[in-house]
Amino acid sequence: MADFEEDSFPTEEEEQIWSDLTACVETECDGHEAIDDALRTWLELTLKLRELLNCSQEHIVTCSHLLLRSPLFRNNKDYVRQQIIHSLLQEDDAGPLHAISCFLLLDGHHEEALFPRMIDEACFPKLLELLNAHKDDDPMLHRFLLQLMYEMSRMERLRRDDIILVNDDFIHYLFGIIQNLSDDVNDPYHYPTIRVLLVLNEQYMLASTDVAADTPPLTNRIVKCLSLHGPDYRTFGENIILLLNRETETSLQLLILKLLYLLFTTKATYEYFYTNDLRVLLDVIIRNLMDLPDEKMALRHTYLRVLYPLLAHTQLSQPPHYKKDEVLRLLNILRGSHNAHFAPADETTLRLVDRVSKVSWLDTEQGKGEAEVARKILGISLSPSQTDSSISVSNVAEVMEKPGVQTPSRNKNASGAVEEGIPGPPLNPEVPVLPKPKKPLPTVPRHRHGVPFASTANGTPKKIPPKAPPPRRLGRTRTAQLVSPTDSVKSPE
Repeated sequence: MADFEEDSFPTEEEEQIWSDLTACVETECDGHEAIDDALRTWLELTLKLRELLNCSQEHIVTCSHLLLRSPLFRNNKDYVRQQIIHSLLQEDDAGPLHAISCFLLLDGHHEEALFPRMIDEACFPKLLELLNAHKDDDPMLHRFLLQLMYEMSRMERLRRDDIILVNDDFIHYLFGIIQNLSDDVNDPYHYPTIRVLLVLNEQYMLASTDVAADTPPLTNRIVKCLSLHGPDYRTFGENIILLLNRETETSLQLLILKLLYLLFTTKATYEYFYTNDLRVLLDVIIRNLMDLPDEKMALRHTYLRVLYPLLAHTQLSQPPHYKKDEVLRLLNILRGSHNAHFAPADETTLRLVDRVSKVSWLDTEQGKGEAEVARKILGISLSPSQTDSSISVSNVAEVMEKPGVQTPSRNKNASGAVEEGIPGPPLNPEVPVLPKPKKPLPTVPRHRHGVPFASTANGTPKKIPPKAPPPRRLGRTRTAQLVSPTDSVKSPE
């Protein structure tokens, strides 16, 4: 049964719809025809409820959960999924599409095989068509479809024929959504749209690594758009830095780093970001590299691959050089030679650290002799090919992580995110953030040193306000730190 807001009561008509929905999904079906009839009834009743409650997303989700937990679905999972997918491919009206897309989103979070199956069933072209068709008339449906495209595309490689269907107009439209939104980071359009752009960029990168000799490479339309029109879409850049600062899911961190790598290695986008945003990004990278546990080598390598072009190609290469001492200290720690908290560095980390240390404005005696350090620590030598400054896109593109895996913190008691220019609550507006419990106030004593307060004429104690405490000595004011809802990380000193 649906959850109703406080002080609100369902009407008789609404109660009847919920009763019919429950009866519909709990009916025993003895064949495909009976299942089809039950699914049609579920869809019709969900649409009727949506119209009655004025497009309530909460009730659409509740209807989808009702079907997912019902005997109708549990006893006929494969057939129900097949019919819902076929309904998505055949439906064009907004009403039924709300229930269909919501159901597929919820089911896909429990069944990993669903999204690859949808790609095989040619759902990506249909989603592209529906997003273009409903972009102006139904914001809630548009968000459902964006979320479905993101979840489907990050689970599996898209087919080349599917990616070709994405044109410049669609990419410009997505960037325009982000640019034209309010500054509220919890606007429901922000992150579904950003994530679709990030996952499409990854799909372009993956496609570029396995192109046949007789097949022309695909144009990465994300980088193309930012190369030609970057100044028009600055808000997107600000948001992905904010997202990297707060995100604890490894797969989403990798999506962001892959796009940053391309932007910092493409001459036309060297200066896409504002200088202040680049400084915040450098702070985030330093903090995350310091905080990553030793076993997260692939993520550490990706951060280092992004760090080199960030320092070498962007405005950070110009004086005054931001956080030079901190970067040199980070590189020294990552070598693992003088810090008991860090295990000896692996060969790839040493090679990437050496590469970063050779950035012209960082190059000091501290960054030289890397081959000798490697020999002492690991008993290896770095060949000229291993210290070459060139890095193939495939090294970055092929780093993958299963969705939902969280990046652990080296210091589990650490807290805070980089503060500069990043206000606001955690990224995911769907995750409620509980307020910190207030400290109980101390009780006011009724007398001092055993001497009661003066009493009134009738014998009751006279109420005397407590003496105001002296002002607290705050010392140096600290900027409030942001804490992720799922994990916490330590800000760089």
